[in-house]
Amino acid sequence: MNFLLSAGIIFTLLSVIYCLVRWGNVQCIGVTPVKTFTFIAILFTSGLDVGLIMFPLTEFAGYGDTVASPEYAFTNPLAVEFGFWGFMIWGFYFLTCFYFCIIEPRVKFFEIPLVKLLNNVVIVGTCAFTAYLLLSNLPWYLPSFGDGESIVLTFYVIVFVVILAAVFSSTDIRYVKFLSLTSTWLFLALIAGMWIGAKIAPDVFVSQLSLIGNYFGNIHRFVLPLNDYHAFYLFWWFAWSIMIGQFTSRFVGGLRTWQVLAALLVFPSIPLAIWFVVLHYYHSNELATDGFIAISMVVVGITFVVNSLDSLIRLYTDNLNLTTQKLGKPAYIIGNLLVLCALTLLFKLDFLQIQWVGALVIGLYFACFIYILTQKRAEVAAIDSSPEGRVLDFDKITHEH
Repeated sequence: MNFLLSAGIIFTLLSVIYCLVRWGNVQCIGVTPVKTFTFIAILFTSGLDVGLIMFPLTEFAGYGDTVASPEYAFTNPLAVEFGFWGFMIWGFYFLTCFYFCIIEPRVKFFEIPLVKLLNNVVIVGTCAFTAYLLLSNLPWYLPSFGDGESIVLTFYVIVFVVILAAVFSSTDIRYVKFLSLTSTWLFLALIAGMWIGAKIAPDVFVSQLSLIGNYFGNIHRFVLPLNDYHAFYLFWWFAWSIMIGQFTSRFVGGLRTWQVLAALLVFPSIPLAIWFVVLHYYHSNELATDGFIAISMVVVGITFVVNSLDSLIRLYTDNLNLTTQKLGKPAYIIGNLLVLCALTLLFKLDFLQIQWVGALVIGLYFACFIYILTQKRAEVAAIDSSPEGRVLDFDKITHEH
């Protein structure tokens, strides 16, 4: 599996370079363009889930144990955490966002029935994995509801309610946009609150932040999997990549291709870096994170889950034409709720693994490339702008404003 993963990563990075060189100055316009800040908020909160909130505090110690894991000895735990979440791997999202905004309307690979089916299997499976992550991490953050390790009925109820809220939110695009902005502000408020609570001095923060700089000096080491745990992360990013690109491409509001890449690499990485520094300070100084802090982290994590799930639920139901207009709201909510709850339990019972989903996505990457070379080469070679209808609509909107 790691050979497939490595091939997928190399192919993705080469594709990013090609798109930047070939179409770097093309204006990217989605079907429902929004302002740049809203686009970044939608991207950031749709592209990240509860793992960002709940994983780091459980991982720093492992990254720092270079006796048990000598592959991490080349850098520090903070740089490793950032490398697993930030900067370069957001290039995955750039590639798929650009593809669905500019190339897919001419190629229509994802409208092929089998491809559409596989794509939606990926989306539904990853939705369920996101809910499973919340379920599996709640005991660590809310030990007062159990022994801190086992998953009790309360946690199942919480996850059930979260899935229900996400399904309901997906019934109206206004909820999706509102949750994206709300999630962003809640996340920033959590960072500020924990920073103030720990009384982190500016010079200490800068000193901690400088540790992340070691990532950029060793960025080449993060290209291919360092070990199986890093491979798990990379498969996870691949699993998200197609559906996040498909969703976020709708909202690109006239940025040039190189600006989209810069926005994806830089803007999400800034709050990520600050967040990891704050968490690492708590870890390295053995500061307590129970009580109000733990509850706050769970609340923000749940908001991230709801925001991620509602975006993806709306995506696969639109793709399969299983919308509220066709099914009616009660049937829509009950059907999605049952499917996602069942798949979440399958992940819990180890019948499903996110690595399988990621491997399927890599297969779709290569299949799409072969399809373009053999069937749509001329159409892709002729691309020099966003689809014409979008350009005309966008020009009209901006002129009116």
